[in-house]
Amino acid sequence: MSDAIKHECGISLIRLLKPLEYYKEKYGTAFYGVNKMYLMMEKQHNRGQDGAGFASIKLDMAPGERYMSRVRSVQSQPIQDIFDQINERINNTLLKHPEYEQDVTLQKKHMPYIGELLLGHVRYGTFGKNSIESVHPFLRQNNWMHRNLIVAGNFNMTNVNELFGNLVELGQHPKEMADTVTVMEKIGHFLDDAVAKLYKQIKKEGHNKREASPLIAERLNLTKILKKASKNWDGGYAMTGLLGHGDSFVLRDPSGIRPTYYYQDDEVVVVASERPAIQTVFNVKYEAVKELDPGHAIIVKKKGEVFISEILKPRERKACSFERIYFSRGSDKEIYQERKLLGKLLFPQILSAIGNDIKNTVFSYIPNTAETSFFGMVKEAQNYLNKKKEEQILSKGASITKEELHKILDIRPRIEKVAIKDAKLRTFITQDSSRDDLVAHVYDISYGSVEEGDNLVIIDDSIVRGTTLKKSILRILDRLSPKKIVVVSSAPQIRYPDCYGIDMAKLEDFIAFRAALALHKEKNSMQLVDEIYQKCLQQLNCAEQQVVNHVKEFYAPFTAHEISRKIGELLSPVDIRAEVQIIYQTIENLHEACPKNLGDWYFTGNYPTPGGNKVVNRAFINFYEGKNQRAY
Repeated sequence: MSDAIKHECGISLIRLLKPLEYYKEKYGTAFYGVNKMYLMMEKQHNRGQDGAGFASIKLDMAPGERYMSRVRSVQSQPIQDIFDQINERINNTLLKHPEYEQDVTLQKKHMPYIGELLLGHVRYGTFGKNSIESVHPFLRQNNWMHRNLIVAGNFNMTNVNELFGNLVELGQHPKEMADTVTVMEKIGHFLDDAVAKLYKQIKKEGHNKREASPLIAERLNLTKILKKASKNWDGGYAMTGLLGHGDSFVLRDPSGIRPTYYYQDDEVVVVASERPAIQTVFNVKYEAVKELDPGHAIIVKKKGEVFISEILKPRERKACSFERIYFSRGSDKEIYQERKLLGKLLFPQILSAIGNDIKNTVFSYIPNTAETSFFGMVKEAQNYLNKKKEEQILSKGASITKEELHKILDIRPRIEKVAIKDAKLRTFITQDSSRDDLVAHVYDISYGSVEEGDNLVIIDDSIVRGTTLKKSILRILDRLSPKKIVVVSSAPQIRYPDCYGIDMAKLEDFIAFRAALALHKEKNSMQLVDEIYQKCLQQLNCAEQQVVNHVKEFYAPFTAHEISRKIGELLSPVDIRAEVQIIYQTIENLHEACPKNLGDWYFTGNYPTPGGNKVVNRAFINFYEGKNQRAY
């Protein structure tokens, strides 16, 4: 993606089902779980670069012995920093007590971070400051082991104000109005309530206070707690929680917006945001990793019992399609095929844009993440040429000469690495994004890769803001003197903000929105913009179930082609010599390529939860009133 949209958060949960001695004997170290968590977090680093956190719980520790550990970082390489800290603590302990080296019992008792239950999180902050206080996992502490709660997630809630109010009504005094805090406190409230009721019941059965603790752990009903806590949540989420005594859970939202995968064998239970992370780290086949159903939670009890429980009634599945286009790692078997298909389905539009002139067209891609859809596009170009070659050869019949045959066969798509990103320069520029002259040099070009007068086709994952295209990419591509530059987006036009965990919150940031606004001005239809604003205002205090997305009316007067053409005009630098055309994927093709992930609200405005409509209307009000702020 030429305009970087920061990624989502990623979660990893590992529960070791055997005693630590087992892993020491089989794998040579009791730190098997910690080592695997490091790999799980690194394999999902693509999802979050702002910070990272790690937490662990040791099972069956005696009173007075530390059983919970947590470490977080917001350093430039947060995962590395976390595990540097962990290794330093471990190595210092071993230097002082070399006798711990071979004794797993002593390691577990005296060393931090080693444990049977581990949680990892990589963060991109869509809300809040990038400070250590904002980094997951969050910890809710209590002297009762069962009431200790560690929470991390990949999520965003649209109704934080309502959730905050619910907590106040329950008699709580939350320290801040943030969705992470409100979610954790909501779970914590019902956890406290459940523990208190069990304690009272167990005492009535004649057990003393000390005997009550293991019985509470055994009887605690996480399904019931989660059902009560999540009743009013509106958002997309994969929510992970650890309880101090050793229970754990991962809950997925009922629309399946945020991804959640799991794997289980007799040694381990693993849950993560991405399937290939589990496949690679634990060396298991694609079929062995399951997707957690929407509205369900995978729950692991302290004794190792694992079960899937329905927490919220599943809604129509609206798993995020943007996951498939860009955010998830392309090494996933399904995602790899889907991205190739996205490129293939764009080819008819590309062929029309270049006037069927493949011979004088160069194909390339920007950035590297668009490479897979590029393969699909090029393969379809090859299929097209093969049909043309077959027709030519058959038309010649037996009279075709060797020279004529080779001339036909030698025609193939011209593939070049036209643009190369200068990562170091990009890092430097982030210190001051206003330096346009530096931004213009983020990409280098391969001089001589395009002949003067050629068409140049560049495929991108998606074109969101268009800033880098206008200030950098189109200018440097123009230096190669192509006749026409065709920029192709494997995603449809992004028209609406996200409110479920991806950093796309402001309408005016989207080039599609700015293009439609320019068309309204050209066609003297700005009164419609005023009317939409009034409609959005009228719905501010409506119940969420009654709110409709009025911003759809903003785009309704124009075809997708008209908006794409205007985008091309807006992004073309004044002094560019080549003709510029922008092509976007169609909604129909998106659904064909990603049939299991039909969450397309970025493109269509069809939000899967009522809170989404409320957010998009608020975003339009902010635009109209000139407020540079998020709508949630």
